[in-house]
Amino acid sequence: MAPANKKEPSLQTDLYQQPQSGPPKLSDVKELIDESTFEQILEMDDDDDRDFSKGIVYGFFDQAKSTFINIQTALEKKDLKELSSLGHFLKGSSATLGLNHVRDGCEKIQHFGNGLDENGSGKESEDVCLKNIEKTLKEVEVEYAKVEKFLRLFYGEEVKDEPEPEPEAPAAPKEEKPPSADKASTTKEADTQGKPKADDSKK
Repeated sequence: MAPANKKEPSLQTDLYQQPQSGPPKLSDVKELIDESTFEQILEMDDDDDRDFSKGIVYGFFDQAKSTFINIQTALEKKDLKELSSLGHFLKGSSATLGLNHVRDGCEKIQHFGNGLDENGSGKESEDVCLKNIEKTLKEVEVEYAKVEKFLRLFYGEEVKDEPEPEPEAPAAPKEEKPPSADKASTTKEADTQGKPKADDSKK
């Protein structure tokens, strides 16, 4: 009797899953985190632990989440000045850690709050700016979720494999349906009934 085939363990290809050999490396997420900038934070740590940099990073987590809530509140109030201030605030914090995508998104929110386009050059209406901020906030939250997950793994925390938030797709325009045959005939009949009938006695 032939021996049963043994099932080989599958390889983990997800960058955000912690490998058995140790925490993930910054070089794995170069697009999300500027390695040289973040290493400047790591240089402040003692040789035997990373408590100092961990405190800075985890403090940023709390700061970012509260800022997202404040941005949503300012959106509901249509307070562009406050939205620009919040975008500027979180842009600086994320830039300090080298979180490129979060920084860029917050800079856009700052520009929109000032009544400008995403590059900070052309003027935009208030309604357009508010819609752009709402859209950009969702994008920033997606990018933030990626770096938070990676950095928690980087500092040795066990992270549940939960799906990351995705930006909402723009709603498709509604197609206007032509009036049905029944509706058209009903309209025609109503028009006919509303017209005066010809007087046959005059013929």
